[in-house]
Amino acid sequence: MAEWTWEYEGYDPRTERLREALCTLGNGYFATRGAAPETVAGPAHYPGTYAAGVYNRLTTTLAGRDLEHEDVVNLPNWPAFRFRPHPDEGPDGTWFTPDDDPAGLLRYRQTLDLRRGTLSRSVRFRDPHGRHLGVEQSRLVHMADPHLAALRTTFTAEDWSGTIEVDSALDGTAARNTGVARYRDLASRHLTHMSTGDEEPDIVWLRCRTRASDVRVVMAARTRAGADAGADGPAPEVRTRLTDSRAEQRLRLPIGPGRPVTVEKTVALHTSKDPAISSPLGAAVERLRRAPDFAGLLDTHAAAWERLWRRADLEVPGESGHILRLHLFHLLQTLSPEHTADLDVGVPARGLHGEAYRGHVFWDELFVLPYLNLHFPELSRSLMTYRYRRLPAACRAARDAGREGAMYPWQSGSDGREETPEVHLNPRSGRWLPDNSRLQHHVGSAVAYNVWRYGQATGDTEFTHTRGAEMLFQIARFWAACAAYDGARERYRIRRVVGPDEYHEGYPDAPEPGLDDNAYTNVTAAWVLARALDLARTLPASRRRELFARIHLEPAELDRWDDVSRRLLVPFHRGVISQFDGYGELRELDWEGYRQRYGDIRRLDRLLEAEGDTVNRYQASKQADVLMLGYLFSPGELAELFARLGYEVDDAAWRRTVDYYLARTSHGSTLSGVVHAWVLARVRHGEAWTHLKEALASDVSDLQGGTTAEGIHLGAMAGTLDLVQRGLAGLQTREGALWLDPAPVPELSAFGFSVRHRGVAVRVRMKPGQLWIGVPRGEETSVRVVLADDSVDIAPGEERLLPLPHEPHQPGS
Repeated sequence: MAEWTWEYEGYDPRTERLREALCTLGNGYFATRGAAPETVAGPAHYPGTYAAGVYNRLTTTLAGRDLEHEDVVNLPNWPAFRFRPHPDEGPDGTWFTPDDDPAGLLRYRQTLDLRRGTLSRSVRFRDPHGRHLGVEQSRLVHMADPHLAALRTTFTAEDWSGTIEVDSALDGTAARNTGVARYRDLASRHLTHMSTGDEEPDIVWLRCRTRASDVRVVMAARTRAGADAGADGPAPEVRTRLTDSRAEQRLRLPIGPGRPVTVEKTVALHTSKDPAISSPLGAAVERLRRAPDFAGLLDTHAAAWERLWRRADLEVPGESGHILRLHLFHLLQTLSPEHTADLDVGVPARGLHGEAYRGHVFWDELFVLPYLNLHFPELSRSLMTYRYRRLPAACRAARDAGREGAMYPWQSGSDGREETPEVHLNPRSGRWLPDNSRLQHHVGSAVAYNVWRYGQATGDTEFTHTRGAEMLFQIARFWAACAAYDGARERYRIRRVVGPDEYHEGYPDAPEPGLDDNAYTNVTAAWVLARALDLARTLPASRRRELFARIHLEPAELDRWDDVSRRLLVPFHRGVISQFDGYGELRELDWEGYRQRYGDIRRLDRLLEAEGDTVNRYQASKQADVLMLGYLFSPGELAELFARLGYEVDDAAWRRTVDYYLARTSHGSTLSGVVHAWVLARVRHGEAWTHLKEALASDVSDLQGGTTAEGIHLGAMAGTLDLVQRGLAGLQTREGALWLDPAPVPELSAFGFSVRHRGVAVRVRMKPGQLWIGVPRGEETSVRVVLADDSVDIAPGEERLLPLPHEPHQPGS
């Protein structure tokens, strides 16, 4: 494949859904999966279009229980477009699909152009009459105008003359959420009140609304061919057909050798959530009337992508760079600085690429915002504002749980209530099981972490001292309220939580779910409390008085924050940090035996449950838990944090901890490879590269066994990008400077990227033994860079080549 393209050769129905997810096109406002336009939902295909923030809530009765669930809504299928050589005997010929006649499918190639944001398809087939037809198709979801999308199709008859029939539609007949097999017992019809209509001369529309959230959705389509599309030849014969849930335009086009025919379909999407419109229908029709042809749309679309790529400059050689560019492409499509920053949306864990996790917002922003802070800080601010708008809901949740402060939900959607389902399906056993992941209260620490890191990276005190401070203080309040003093151990303890690992939701045979003193939860809670104290002390006096009065924060609370932040319990066993209190007393698992029995044991929890056992009995983790601390904090920060808590965790103790959990982790999450690569980059290069390769391949090779087809893993994709800029380059932003502490792995020792530090563009290039850093001419201020013990100021137009400090030999490296 070329550097800027992602290409699939041949047609394989077994991998088509994976391709559809990886070939999704979007612009931050909406996204459409890369399903072939002539296909419908079935085993091999799943057309899907999702608008950011458009959710709906339904109730399903399951096993005698009413279960409420909120989903991102699969909207009507706008790319719907089918064709056939019109049979001489009448209009009863077969519409082409790649599934009906594999022997007649002579060429099938899909190309995702990352630079220009287009998906192209080249098809050549032979029909049952022996006629050969070539089809070249290209689509885009417009990055400059977030409400537009377009599909262009060119037909070439190689050895016959006649008529080709085309059916271009807006299809709501199958607009249901059925893309994830394990959700299929749940109610899936989110749209109602469908109706269609047309506007002369060439526009049809379809409107509908969501059942409970009452969001009105309108799509309008304009289909042109021949002279109407600016090409040579007569205007086509067009017939419009309207039903309640499908609006179609059927075209008949003369075709022959040397006379290719092009059809252009342009679509506008509006919802009642859009600002500055009178009505969704009027806005969609008017936007379509003003829209240029495909060539004009492509020009402005490609220009918008070019601007994005300039700001997100990334130079990594070889296959790793190719995959990283794909990851960046999907990040920018889901969270577009052009459009997402104007919306009330968070970070959907699976992008806008499918229905896995029901489109919910988890803690994945912890892996996304550190990258965005240094490229698109205005987007980071918007995504944190999503959390701020839901702060009242988080405070209500804390009060309902008998706590003060803010308890953010593990899964969030439209209004900030807890969206985590009460039960989940184990597809291996077929049993519905209690879902206790709502006890992952560490999501609040992730919100606080992003607030603090954003302020450090951008210097945006206006946000940090207002909305950011309010969130940080309320989250600190929650942790202080959760911490109960244990006189016997002379420590504060946080009980009945679940950590990032997710395998362990309780103690073996315990009547209630939850674990005590999860190390990750307690250490990050201590960090949140310490940062809240720092911010409270440095706020301007007038702002501090105003905010304290607003949230009724008394000075005495700060004394408790300080005490808890220094005396939270962190459990240890056998010289390593315990994942939670009692972890070291659990059984050891026969890892080799399970690998021999099952091969892939990433979802060990499902395997054990199907056997009638539970992973709660064993020292086995789905993903990094304790080791997540090494992802969030530099070695110096981590040592300082443990010292504040009264523990000594030196390099040797940390290495023992890394080794201990590395041997007991199944990597059942795509985030696990990112975290382990990050941590091992400073301990063991060889294993770091192994985990980095797995993190890069996780979605493109669908290592989780079918999950990527349901939606990409946005946190893991962003995490690999951040691994290059902050992990391998060791880049941090603090004290108004860029700090660099490189830890490159030999297989990826030469790379480059650009960042923005407090509004100033900075270019960084690394190669073995050297680091080049420069500030482009035209910037207005210099940037202070700290490398090892040296500090240099780099002025606009200046470049520096700095020698990297010699890396001491690490045991096991």
